[in-house]
Amino acid sequence: MPSTTAASKPGKTSPNTAIDIREALGGLRQVFASVLAISAIVNVLALTGALYMLQVYDRVLTSHSVPTLVALTVLVVGLYLIQGILDVLRGQVLIRLGARINRRLSPLAHTAVLHLPLAGLSATDATQPLRDVETIRSFFDRQGPVALCDLPWIPLYLAFVFFLHPWLGFLATTGLLVLIALTGLSERTTHRLQAQARTTDSAQRDIASAHARNAEVLRAMGLGARASERFRDANAQHLAVQTHAGDVAGTITGVTKVFRLMLQSAILGLGAYLTLQGQITAGVIIAASVAATRAFAPIENAISHWKSFIAARQSYQHLKKIISKLPDTAAPLDLAPPTKTLDVDDILVAAPATDKASQQLILHNISFTLTAGQGLGIIGPSAAGKSTLARAIVGVWPAARGAIRFDGAARERWSIEKLGASVGYLPQDIELFGSNIADNIARFDPDAEANDIIAAAQSAGVHEMNLRLPDGYETTLGPDGQSLSAGQRQRIALARALYGEPFLVVLDEPNANLDHAGDAALHDAIQSIRQRGGIVIVIAHRPSGLGAVDMVAVLADGRLKEFGRKDEVLRKVLQQPIAAKAS
Repeated sequence: MPSTTAASKPGKTSPNTAIDIREALGGLRQVFASVLAISAIVNVLALTGALYMLQVYDRVLTSHSVPTLVALTVLVVGLYLIQGILDVLRGQVLIRLGARINRRLSPLAHTAVLHLPLAGLSATDATQPLRDVETIRSFFDRQGPVALCDLPWIPLYLAFVFFLHPWLGFLATTGLLVLIALTGLSERTTHRLQAQARTTDSAQRDIASAHARNAEVLRAMGLGARASERFRDANAQHLAVQTHAGDVAGTITGVTKVFRLMLQSAILGLGAYLTLQGQITAGVIIAASVAATRAFAPIENAISHWKSFIAARQSYQHLKKIISKLPDTAAPLDLAPPTKTLDVDDILVAAPATDKASQQLILHNISFTLTAGQGLGIIGPSAAGKSTLARAIVGVWPAARGAIRFDGAARERWSIEKLGASVGYLPQDIELFGSNIADNIARFDPDAEANDIIAAAQSAGVHEMNLRLPDGYETTLGPDGQSLSAGQRQRIALARALYGEPFLVVLDEPNANLDHAGDAALHDAIQSIRQRGGIVIVIAHRPSGLGAVDMVAVLADGRLKEFGRKDEVLRKVLQQPIAAKAS
């Protein structure tokens, strides 16, 4: 077994460890408690207007006392100022609470974004967790949380109205129950429509993303009009759902507003009747109207912000579900970097899929061993499973059975970050990051040395090309490196795979976009890896890709048909068609 160090202990959580979303939000209860405390004071102070009107109509107007009016007015102004300051403070606390939640959840959401494409989701669906976090944060920027904080204090206003007169209290309570029923109706309808809107929005985003990736094909083959029509259909379906949702929400909001106005007038009318009967005073009419209006306000406010509340709740539930499914890995003991062997031990591999029942095995019982200094070329017909094998070896796709071992230890015995430094990977589809060339080659290593970056570039034969660019290694690339040719992107990605002289380098069709000079540089790079004691695996369709390897594996129908020395395997492969013809 390789030697170990005490740098980390078993059970220590790694940055990729999935944790419960409630744990991520732990420590925010005090903030919520402070918001609720401020809301309690604000809502008690909200009775200031009702009490002021009651005193003015029933005491000042009957006593004709100007000093009493002045004293009441000064007191009320002071209370209003305190209420306003606390209301502003509450809004600022909620905004900062949303920002803090964003800071807590964004790293988890980004971890999910890195994990979901490997689980079979599209790039558009994979970024949904980040949009979920932003939806939750934006909810706190609006007045919706204020309405939720005010809802528990509705009984206070109703109790005040009951204190003024029971009939007024019964009328206000009945009206409030109707408003709550409208809120429930809004909940049932908007929840379903929001779910449909999420689905149609994802569909149109997928179409737009696919069209952007295939812009050249669409232009060259005159498919732009068809693509636009396809997107218009998806967009029209999304707009139809959104419009329907907006119509429903708007209708309920409008009905609620009209009903509330009618209810306020009904309270005034009932108050006038009770005054004529001599049961209450004129001040009670105004005070009851003001208090009832304050009681209705949180319900109406909640209905008007119900759409954002539903969106935030759905985003929270979706994010909670996604984060709960992230792999919960404890960082193992730090093993020494691998330097000796790579064992592929009887692995079965299936393409990731969101529906586990629909997964189909691609690779069956693949086993072989490579030692330091060896180079393996993997050949076979299309759909034989060559790229799948490459993904399994570097850990992109997990093996359903069996293990990938380095120096005798399963790859899971290393943390992803530790083992990643010993692995170089050049996938078939090249993707570069929107930064400069040096960052792309250095894998965004903040401690990267210039000599190491240049060495990797020279090994990939891209150093001179980099020097000819306007800003050299500091040249900023566009999205996916679109400012470069396909061959240039492939050679920079090769330099990234070679950076840091990793023990294992896996190259999936590395010469697909290379010219003669690029082929020569690739040949030299493979030889260099082997000479320094590394292992290199090359998936190739062109013979030039096998020039620097000493071992060859033949895949067909997801099974390993041949494995051995290059000359022996190629001789068998060439003889098979002749033998088949003779038989």
